[in-house]
Amino acid sequence: MEKIKLIIFDLDGTLVNAYAAIEKSFNYVMRALGLKTQSETSIRRAVGWGDVNLLKPYVSKQDLDRALSLYRKHHKHSLLKHSRLYPHVRFLLRRLKTGGCKLAIASNRPTEFSLILLKHLRILNYFDYVLCADKLKHGKPNPEILNKIIKRFAFKKSQVFYVGDMIIDAQAGRRARVNTVIVTGGSSSRFEIKKEGPFKIISKVGQLAKMVE
Repeated sequence: MEKIKLIIFDLDGTLVNAYAAIEKSFNYVMRALGLKTQSETSIRRAVGWGDVNLLKPYVSKQDLDRALSLYRKHHKHSLLKHSRLYPHVRFLLRRLKTGGCKLAIASNRPTEFSLILLKHLRILNYFDYVLCADKLKHGKPNPEILNKIIKRFAFKKSQVFYVGDMIIDAQAGRRARVNTVIVTGGSSSRFEIKKEGPFKIISKVGQLAKMVE
C-alpha cells in the first residue's frame, strides 16, 4: 500500500460523541410539537443522515420547517453542553499532522454545527479542510463529498484513507473507491458494517495511527 497522505474523517460517532446533545435537541422538538419523545437508542440509529432526515420520519410535512428551526436553535447550545471527543482523538490528530498527513472532515452534519463542534472541542486547527453535505447536491452515502475533498488535494485515491462509523460511510467510501476504515461503537453494528466490506474495521479510532505508520 502507498504512503497515506490524506485522511478524511467523518465527525459524529467517529471523532466526536454528540449523541446526548442530539437526543436532547430532538426530544425538545418532540415535546414542543406535542409529539412522542424517542429513546436515545432510536435516535442514535437515525443519526448520520443530517438533521432534516433525522426529523422527517417523526414530524408531519407541514411541521418540518418549524421542527428544523426549533432543533437548530436548541442544538447550538446543546452541543456546547453535551458533546465530547472520543478518547485519544486529540493525540491521534496531533500525531497524524506531525507525520505529514493532510486531514479533512466530511460530514452530513450542516456546516454551522460542524464548526461549532470543531471549535468548541478545540480540534479545528488540525484540519486542512472541512466539507459538509449542505454545501453539496448529495450527502453520504453518495461519494460526492469524498471525491471533492480528494480532488482539492490532488492526491491519488490509493494515498487516501476515509474513516467513519456507519454503513453509509462504508458505502460512500466504496463508491468513491478509497480505502475505508470503520470504527465500531457508532450508529451501526459490527455485523452491519462487515456486510459492506470496508478496507478495515477497528474498535477505537486511536488504532488508526499504527495503520498509517
